[in-house]
Amino acid sequence: MQTEKSGIFWAIGAYLIWGLMPMYWKSLEHVASAEILVGRIVWAFVLTLIVVLLIKNGHHFKNDIKILWSSQRDFWSLFFASVLVSSNWFIYIWAVNHNFIVQTSLGYYINPLISVLLGVFFLKEKLAKAQQIAFVLATIGVIILTVSYGEFPWLAFTLAITFAVYGLIKKQIKLDPLRGLTIETLFIVPVAVIYYIWLFKDGHAAFLHIDLKTDILLILTGAATALPLVMYAKAVQKIPLYMAGFLQYIAPTMMLFIGVVIYDETFGKIDLLSFAFIWSALLLFTVSKVIEAIKSKGTQEA
Repeated sequence: MQTEKSGIFWAIGAYLIWGLMPMYWKSLEHVASAEILVGRIVWAFVLTLIVVLLIKNGHHFKNDIKILWSSQRDFWSLFFASVLVSSNWFIYIWAVNHNFIVQTSLGYYINPLISVLLGVFFLKEKLAKAQQIAFVLATIGVIILTVSYGEFPWLAFTLAITFAVYGLIKKQIKLDPLRGLTIETLFIVPVAVIYYIWLFKDGHAAFLHIDLKTDILLILTGAATALPLVMYAKAVQKIPLYMAGFLQYIAPTMMLFIGVVIYDETFGKIDLLSFAFIWSALLLFTVSKVIEAIKSKGTQEA
């Protein structure tokens, strides 16, 4: 139970940070989405590698790579996970900076439902009756939101599927979260560096060519990327995937609020109806978990 509590703490922390990220990417909307992405990859790798070395985990880092290579399934699974999360980053940044924040929130509302299904079908996780009802309510809410959007939201579904599958892979590979993220970015950083070199040679790089504020924001994308991902990796190793999925509704709710209130994107009566279903599901799920925790504690004390 203590392990699950710490997992919930890490998950909530990660989702709170992700919920605020649209405002960060908006501050960089004058920079091309592709450059923001390669900046995220390069600086996240640099930051995590420095931290790994500072805490004297360099030897463990080398061993992690050797162990991964000895298990080709895990090695290529993690490589695929790094490709998935990089794709997710690019789509998300592009969507935010092209005024699709509400659709990104839809993507991250759909994502937990996919996570629940992946957990049930691939990891044989069990849902209690109340959690099954919560899943159905959330599904209805997402369907209403999708239909009201007027066309099939490919952007939202791509975001949802890439991150849900990423979470499933991370759940099954037992790596230290910090070192695991360092290895993930190591897979992609050569491509990112080559692209950055091309940007500088072609004269299209924003980094070091606009102003100090832009340079600092681009460098800090490393921390903005690494911190919530490490927290998320810690969470999914300690809690069931379905729980991580439902807690994830924190982030898109914040994204939706930011999109509607701060950046004036539309939110009508149909949207309110769909969110009523989703929020009801969250309430039911939360109450069921609290009751379950109380019963579990009572059994242990007895």
